[in-house]
Amino acid sequence: MPLPPANLYPPFNILRLSHVELGVTDLEASCAFWSDTLGLQITAQDETAVYLRAMEERGHHSIILRQSQTAYAEALSFKVFDDAQLDLAFDWFAARNLPVSWVDRAYQGRTLATTDHAGTPLEFYYQMDRLPYIHQTYALYKGVKPLRIDHFNCFSSDVDMAVSFYSDMGFRTTEYTEDDDSGRLWAAWMHRKGGVHDIAFTNGLGPRLHHTAFWVPNPLNIIDLLDLMATTGYVSNIERGPGRHGISNAFFLYVLDPDGHRIEVYCSDYQTVDPDLEPIKWDLKNPQRQTLWGAPAPQSWFENGTPFAGVTPVSSTLGASPIIAP
Repeated sequence: MPLPPANLYPPFNILRLSHVELGVTDLEASCAFWSDTLGLQITAQDETAVYLRAMEERGHHSIILRQSQTAYAEALSFKVFDDAQLDLAFDWFAARNLPVSWVDRAYQGRTLATTDHAGTPLEFYYQMDRLPYIHQTYALYKGVKPLRIDHFNCFSSDVDMAVSFYSDMGFRTTEYTEDDDSGRLWAAWMHRKGGVHDIAFTNGLGPRLHHTAFWVPNPLNIIDLLDLMATTGYVSNIERGPGRHGISNAFFLYVLDPDGHRIEVYCSDYQTVDPDLEPIKWDLKNPQRQTLWGAPAPQSWFENGTPFAGVTPVSSTLGASPIIAP
């Protein structure tokens, strides 16, 4: 199935991904992992929630941890270009008979809550409390030294439909995997901010959150994190890597927080700002698409994900599979 053409003049202007809230079953343990091991900075906290940001981020938070009975993901949140874009977005989603409402969110201004075509909860905002810059306060750097949130990856039961919907919103496809037998998409990487992706879709039981990724300064920071996790009780939370993706060229590591929320720490992808940049196609059976070098992904990487609150995922009808580690 051919990729939809890029929509260079979308109905409203999304700048980039922004943040996500994760439900955690032990707030103290999760806070310790995200702040002491990964190295995010706590910007606010109380008995029910912790807000964190990475070192380059001026917005109040990119991760919210909220005490819960179960692990979940709340809405995927995106920042728009100005406040007027929120009204345009409201009308666009409403015209597609998708739920729309204005919601109050701590530390940010007017916020639109809606869903995508598959029921994935989405939120859009323009204004968030700004904090002093800390990227040169080197005494604060610890863990993997995360600089900024980079992307979301979601399981999707129909990647073709996801790509069509997000293309309409102005996301541009940079790389994709196609199943030659069916002609259907198995995975796709889409961006707004000029990197390889703000959001990606992987074939599977969905919608579910596959992972949230953070950009780090260089591969040595990833090695430091491996040493730290291996000697502080988290060696079993190392799920995949280190290695280098063929897709995106990223040097990567996947780890799990105490509730199994998957986090990718990653660097070395490339710029995609040209509007006429051609998407790169990968064969599903090419072993270097997922891992240019390094061990193949384990079964858990293709099966385990975080459910979205209140959303029942459905199975994919695409049975194709890439190479999976034994």
